[in-house]
Amino acid sequence: MGENQNLLAEQRRALILDEVRRRGGVRVNELTRKLSVSDMTVRRDLDALARQGVIEKVHGGAVPVVEASTHEPGFEAKSTLELTAKEDIARVAAAMAVPGSAIALSGGTTTYALAQHLLDVPDLTVVTNSVRVADVFHAAQRPGSPGARPGAATVVLTGGVRTPSDSLVGPVADQAIVSLHFDMLFLGVHGISVEAGLSTPNLAEAETNRRFVQSARRVVVVADHTKWGTVGLSSFATLEQVNTFVTDAGLSDEAREEIEEHLPGLVVAGRDAGSEPARG
Repeated sequence: MGENQNLLAEQRRALILDEVRRRGGVRVNELTRKLSVSDMTVRRDLDALARQGVIEKVHGGAVPVVEASTHEPGFEAKSTLELTAKEDIARVAAAMAVPGSAIALSGGTTTYALAQHLLDVPDLTVVTNSVRVADVFHAAQRPGSPGARPGAATVVLTGGVRTPSDSLVGPVADQAIVSLHFDMLFLGVHGISVEAGLSTPNLAEAETNRRFVQSARRVVVVADHTKWGTVGLSSFATLEQVNTFVTDAGLSDEAREEIEEHLPGLVVAGRDAGSEPARG
């Protein structure tokens, strides 16, 4: 972590969280030196991260929270994490959508960020099981609303049972998805790894995501670097079923090499990485 007095709070906390996860714990005095900020600023950042449930404060510092494979954070909790990374990913992924095509968006905070960029792609047909994603497009369709866009996507929202992430899952959603065919699926994930593939802590969501993958000609996973190596309770797709993985510049060099061995396309978005075209 480089020293920078002008980091925004969001950027500073993202750096702290990465350091905690990478090293398994950090001390306050180490963070003050590396970030060139006061002891009080670091403690406020640690308090904020602890409230989000992503670290645990200990005497003199912080350690990562070890989550069970069944733990499923709510949409609001996840929406405060890795904001810059999600925005970078969304901007690059939106450029992959072809005007006039049929696409699917799964639930999640990264696909929610992506939906806002997809408003600029004309004549899309969007199928989603995310209430939040559907709201973005519905607002753009309302005449006279502040976010109204001409040519906004036609949206199909599946039915189903609502999860903590505001996704609709279960037999109703599965039945709606299995009868459709998508040119491209943009898929948010709880975790992605070589051993487990794509995974989620929610069993019903795993089945719904499985149907999404089966119905898509091309699968694009959109997930920030913290999702690599995370494993949820239920796997729903292998890495071989993914065409492109769009992530952010926080991904380590070791992780990039590992991903490139197993995936045909890796796109790293962000100021530090540029945007590499997906292979394959």
